[in-house]
Amino acid sequence: MLFAGLDVSTQSCKLVVIDYENKKTLFVHSVNYDADLAHYGTHNGVIENLGEGVSESDPNMWIEAVNLTFEKLAQSNVPIGEIKSLSVSGQQHGLVALDKDGNLTRSRSKLWNDFSTQEECDLLTQAVGGVENMIKEVGNSQRTGYTAAKIFHMYRHEYHKYRKTETFFLVHNYINWYLTGAKNGGVRVMEPGDTSGIALWNPANGQWSQKVINAIDSDLTGKLPPLKPSYESIGYISEELCNEYGFSHNCIIDAGSGDNMYGAVGTGNVKPGIVTISLGTSGTAYTFLEHPYVDSTGEIASFCDSSGNYLPLLCVSNLANGYNSFIEKYRMSHDEFNEMINKSRAGNNGRLLIPWFEGERTPDVPQGSPVYFGFKLQDFTPETLGRAVLEGHIQNLFYGFQRMPVETREIRLTGGISQSLAWRQCIADIFNAETVPVEGEGAAMGAALHAAWVWLNENNQPSSIEEVVSDFVILNEEKRCRPIAGNVQTYKDQKKLFSALVQKFLDKQYGDVFELRNRL
Repeated sequence: MLFAGLDVSTQSCKLVVIDYENKKTLFVHSVNYDADLAHYGTHNGVIENLGEGVSESDPNMWIEAVNLTFEKLAQSNVPIGEIKSLSVSGQQHGLVALDKDGNLTRSRSKLWNDFSTQEECDLLTQAVGGVENMIKEVGNSQRTGYTAAKIFHMYRHEYHKYRKTETFFLVHNYINWYLTGAKNGGVRVMEPGDTSGIALWNPANGQWSQKVINAIDSDLTGKLPPLKPSYESIGYISEELCNEYGFSHNCIIDAGSGDNMYGAVGTGNVKPGIVTISLGTSGTAYTFLEHPYVDSTGEIASFCDSSGNYLPLLCVSNLANGYNSFIEKYRMSHDEFNEMINKSRAGNNGRLLIPWFEGERTPDVPQGSPVYFGFKLQDFTPETLGRAVLEGHIQNLFYGFQRMPVETREIRLTGGISQSLAWRQCIADIFNAETVPVEGEGAAMGAALHAAWVWLNENNQPSSIEEVVSDFVILNEEKRCRPIAGNVQTYKDQKKLFSALVQKFLDKQYGDVFELRNRL
């Protein structure tokens, strides 16, 4: 009863193998692209010096990383031949283009954090009659992170490559194709979770938008693989991989999904009332819903999950980046930061930071810059700035989250700074909900658990996804934080202040202040 999960993320590839029967994790190995595959010349998994706003990687790097994890697995004591199923989690939105023979028509993949396609986003939105109509068509607004604008960019600027393309894939679909045979019969399919982020398909009604597709090219439909349910297998691992590493010929590959979908599985976010917040350089917050939710502004992404349900998701561009820069500048450890925060007051005596250090995705201010409010000359001290950074990041996250249709019972935290007491407590106070960090391997664990769930249901052992994950999701109860009543009251006023300031800066009655700033 062994199951495997691969997470092919922006910076690394991780493989997890679990023993489902004995509720154990048997194997974990990670390949860092920068360090372990240095010949691809990446920094944080991205090829350097491609131009402003361009973020791309070579898809061959991901295949090589997958094989490196399999090599390590083959050298371990894990009986590879007993792995019954494998599932793939992939960084969302990245575009991989193949010709009919399985060759890359474009040697690099545009990634989720590529911002070079804003013009294409604008053109597509205009073509369907504005943002409101776009949201009706695909359940989301067009954003540079999503895949549709990447396809349109290729059509407009590399048409000869576009014409040669037989299949457009997302990252995890491409890895699935490789695992099931690649050029020797690899399966070309998609599934609803990751496909929700293409911005060509509507997760609310399960239909492709012909209007948006036609705005790119009427022939595009034929280049999009068929959709298969996320809770089914798509085929078996290839003969070549069986021979090379020792996998069983009966090892199935399930549909896989995006990293956020499997992050939900890996944190037990598979029933109403639980929210997962991922605390990385950027941040995400998402929750489980049984019915689709479409945000009228398009700022909360409308996604399907990997279990046949739904996963509305908020993404902010700035989260740990300001904090990491702060502790680096002041040569401060995480524990020293916690001690400093304990000596300061919630609400920071009215001093507030809007932390748009690198523009912002939610709210949509790509040219945004940080705003310091309420600071006197003597206030630019580590203590005051530190609390402003902490509260500003979390208020910015809450500003977008407050439209999420969920009564939050518990917030489960992932990412390195989830171990920080200051962060856990401040999130608990601002969101007014208990917070608890989740131990384990995140999306890779979610992939392994999903592989188990699919296999069990296809082998006459019907199980709910909640049953499958319950013994593997480990909450660090010693680090659970509960809202502090006095802080909750203080943050009610701070939320109002933060919201009022954001609205002021989004109001273009007197011009776009961020565009004017950039001119200077």
